[in-house]
Amino acid sequence: MTRRPILAANWKMHKRRAEAESFARDLVKRLGSDSATSLRSQDVEVVIAPPFPWLGAVSAQLAGSAIGCAAQNVHPEPQGAFTGEVSPAMLVDAGCRYAIVGHSERRALFGETDAFIARKVAALQRADLTPILCVGETLSEREAGQTEAVLARQLEGSLAELDVSQAARLVLAYEPVWAIGTGRTATPEIAQQAHAFLRERLTARLGSVAGAIRIQYGGSVKPDNVSVLMAEPDIDGALVGGASLEAASFATIVRYQEKPK
Repeated sequence: MTRRPILAANWKMHKRRAEAESFARDLVKRLGSDSATSLRSQDVEVVIAPPFPWLGAVSAQLAGSAIGCAAQNVHPEPQGAFTGEVSPAMLVDAGCRYAIVGHSERRALFGETDAFIARKVAALQRADLTPILCVGETLSEREAGQTEAVLARQLEGSLAELDVSQAARLVLAYEPVWAIGTGRTATPEIAQQAHAFLRERLTARLGSVAGAIRIQYGGSVKPDNVSVLMAEPDIDGALVGGASLEAASFATIVRYQEKPK
């Protein structure tokens, strides 16, 4: 089954408003004066995930282009006494079409559980937003031979409330924690092995629809390694951190198909 690659820039806690707006304008320009046509011709989907305060500003700069805006997180409740949190409906009003959930930093630094993440996935689906669900193992878990057990547990737990009728829209992101921001990257073979395992687990749970679900790789993706990673059969995109902070770098990643493999 042919799956349209999806390349997403996760800025994390970086950029002031002017920097965010400038990046968005620059990226649209770099991807073509008519970026919608340009991206269709490359057959890729492109997403930017700025910090919460700049979602509306970035969305405004992306208007008329094919580049989508994503939130880096969401709260599963539609409203309520949740100081500092943001609901799915608020993200829609800010111009978002996607939201990242389950990122390793949310799991490790903020104690988010699979059950809580599952509620977020379901809430995003109800709001007609595309969840980008992250899973991945730590270095100690990999060295202990627990990679598949960890991925299976996170996947099953985080999809416990999935609306199966919308499952094909789900985006999964495999992010080996040991390769995030460390400069270490899983080899294409290691990444493919993990992606293939995740595809098998999705197939066991969802049947043939699993073939439509895109699985991104996230872990020190750069312009000089994206092509070899994307050449693997089950790697359908990239969730890019540090290399997405400069428009020139991220545009090169988006245009990976122009590079010889």
